[in-house]
Amino acid sequence: MSRWPKIPLGLRLFFLYFILVAMTAYMVSKTLVQELKPTVRKTTEETLVDMANLIAVLAQEDLANGQLSESRFSTLLATYGKREPQARIWEIGKKTINHRIYITDQQGVVIADSWQQDVGKDYSQWNDVYLTLRGQYGARSSMEDPTDPLSSVMHVAAPIYHQGKIIGSVTVAKSNRSVQPFIDLSKRNLLFWMVWMSGLVLLAGALFAWRIHSALNKLESYATKMGEGEKVSKPTFRIFYEYGTLSDALEKMRNQLDGRQYVEEYVQTLTHELKSPLSAIKGASEILQMPLPKDKVARFASNIERESDRMQSLIDKLLELARLEKRPELEDIEPISVRQIVSDVVQAADARLSVKSVTAQIKIEENLIMFGDRFLLQQALFNLMDNALDFVVAQGLIEWEVDVSKQNIRLSIFNSGPHIVDYAMPRLTERFYSLVRENGAKSTGLGLNFVEQVVKLHKGTLRVENVASGVKVTLTLPTP
Repeated sequence: MSRWPKIPLGLRLFFLYFILVAMTAYMVSKTLVQELKPTVRKTTEETLVDMANLIAVLAQEDLANGQLSESRFSTLLATYGKREPQARIWEIGKKTINHRIYITDQQGVVIADSWQQDVGKDYSQWNDVYLTLRGQYGARSSMEDPTDPLSSVMHVAAPIYHQGKIIGSVTVAKSNRSVQPFIDLSKRNLLFWMVWMSGLVLLAGALFAWRIHSALNKLESYATKMGEGEKVSKPTFRIFYEYGTLSDALEKMRNQLDGRQYVEEYVQTLTHELKSPLSAIKGASEILQMPLPKDKVARFASNIERESDRMQSLIDKLLELARLEKRPELEDIEPISVRQIVSDVVQAADARLSVKSVTAQIKIEENLIMFGDRFLLQQALFNLMDNALDFVVAQGLIEWEVDVSKQNIRLSIFNSGPHIVDYAMPRLTERFYSLVRENGAKSTGLGLNFVEQVVKLHKGTLRVENVASGVKVTLTLPTP
């Protein structure tokens, strides 16, 4: 069965947002463009009405006296039609008069024309004149060229009164072609800003969708790493506080689950590891209840003391490791002299070095500094030194050295001695896993696990490898 492709939530939200913005922009621009032309023509008609009534008032006296054709008003009207204005309205130039004005008598015959082309013609059948002479609102729109939609001319008439009677009409005509450039300019500006604003809105939507997607990725990564048992800081969110609440809930859940898991794991492991020393103590105590020579009494008493120390060491290290594993991140970071901290570790092991006649060398520069938690790093180095002393051969060599690069510091300890068997390599940092020492004894198996936890807290790595004539352990820590 086919499945839908997995599209990220942020991308799906952006697609939906894009469709809504595109539909809104289309509908708004379409409505505005459709309304633009009628609105401009209504405004033009309203202006023509005012102009026609003004001229009707001015022509009233001459028409009533029967002198309009030879009057100064008629001459001025003709002069007006010939004017050539040099105007620039917005981005559009105007060089001709677009208004045509003609006046008719009571019978609808043209007696004055600003274009001087229809004087004497009968216009009584045109709606503008016909309706006006009968006391109605007279207006018409006529096509000069039936094949050209822009050739229409708007005619608006006003009545000329004398003693309360209509004695003629004034018509003001204007070609719609003259206002078309303004309509086209407004359309271009409208579409330009609509595209720009839509682009900005889409950009804002894309940014919003990206922030949602990245926030979800942070939460997903956080949950995944928690599930894998990694130490990871809780993500923070400055804008999407709901995600911050969710990350708090995840952290709280992790702490609760970790607490339960820790109790189960440590009860099981502690029970398992304590069986052996408890059995040895019980057996030795039973034997001591029987009559024994002094040398055997001392021997079994020594066994009890040794196993008791082993139990105490196991419990102490488990508690120390539990506290370390519960820490999400470092608390005290300070500059540390690498040579000084290694020298302190070597000096503390001086007695054991002397017993095995082992030479310890420190190949570290005096002024080399690293940053971290001094106590934790020192405890980790103590564990590495103890391991090296357990496996180094008599009269052998333990060597500390440092390799520095721009990205990190590599601190390593080498001990001469037998190689680690291949099957044990993957399990060296596993809790309670221990290799047999030279004397046949085993450690708690918590030393390298502790070192690994310290290194992880410092965002570094731990590496154990077999090298020529021995074993080398390297701590790689990032430089600030």
